[in-house]
Amino acid sequence: MTNAAASTTVRAPVAPGPFTFGPLPGLLPGLALCGALAAAGIALGRIGWLQNHGFSALTMAIVLGMLVGNTLYPRFAATSGAGVAFSKGNLLRLGIVLYGLRLTISDIGQVGVAGVVIDLLMIVSTFSLACWAGMRWLGMDRTTVMLIGTGSSICGAAAVMGAEPVVRARSEQVVVAVATVVVFGTLAMFLYPLLFDLNQHWQFIPGGANDFGVYTGSTVHEVAQVVAAARSVGPEAADSAVIAKMVRVMMLAPFLIVLSAWLVRDGARREARSAAGGMPHADARKDKAKLAVPWFAFGFVAVVLFNSLQLLPTQATAVITDIDTVLLAMAMAALGLSTHFSSIRKAGFKPLVLAGILFSWLVVGGAMINHGVLVLLGAQ
Repeated sequence: MTNAAASTTVRAPVAPGPFTFGPLPGLLPGLALCGALAAAGIALGRIGWLQNHGFSALTMAIVLGMLVGNTLYPRFAATSGAGVAFSKGNLLRLGIVLYGLRLTISDIGQVGVAGVVIDLLMIVSTFSLACWAGMRWLGMDRTTVMLIGTGSSICGAAAVMGAEPVVRARSEQVVVAVATVVVFGTLAMFLYPLLFDLNQHWQFIPGGANDFGVYTGSTVHEVAQVVAAARSVGPEAADSAVIAKMVRVMMLAPFLIVLSAWLVRDGARREARSAAGGMPHADARKDKAKLAVPWFAFGFVAVVLFNSLQLLPTQATAVITDIDTVLLAMAMAALGLSTHFSSIRKAGFKPLVLAGILFSWLVVGGAMINHGVLVLLGAQ
């Protein structure tokens, strides 16, 4: 991190609790802004030319959000910030939970054991690469490396915020990590529909839209970005992508437990070595970190189970899924509004290099892992 970044006091985004509504009047300006951008994104997403070139409603919503966020939004961020944060956190979680009404248990069976193995391999390989490249090659501090590695390997900004209390990160480290994974995850939204067209000819990832959706869900950073990228490919890809992504998200809790245990053990080992040398070690942390559990992932599973019972009328389900599209579009708009290019510039070169390396691995290495697992397990 550059000196400019280190000397700049940046307030880390506060992760909202599960469906915490807060004072409604304070949320209205931000909700209205996100709603307007979502409506514009949905309208643009219905244009045939944009649909044919992979620009879905959710993609357009985040693009509009980024344009406004880096131009006009700073002028009224003070009054709209609470509603934008609510949209990016609470509405996204609610949107993902309601997305379960599009799926059933039989749909989850399409991902199967192969999808779980792929997710596990992607998490382990991506985080391991982050630690090696970030600390040994780029010489970055361990905390920033772990935050970027966690966000890239599991679920973007949500994973970064979940790892924050475990690694005891400073606010500027959190902001840098969130900015990098959001930028490269946003790039993935535009890249993956193009990769799908190439895969139609190469057939490197077999199985058509369904298995390409697994590839998308196992390699794209944010949940909302997975939805946007996969929806641009088609509904079949979107369904399998969300399932694969939610399996990946649910792995966040055990991942953080393992990471916390490793940090405690490593801290004790360092303290023992330092004590033997007569000097205390600053990084020796033996106290237990608070664990953040992604409860919305379990809500998603519960809604899928409920939908499998087919208790709701078809018309009611259609209305709720339309509402869900609006909620996800608002979350995407909020994510765009919160993506500030200035924060990325202040972070310096190394965090972007590390995030770029991990993004390249997710795209290329992820394709190889998906291909290998499908072949070895006889999924195709």
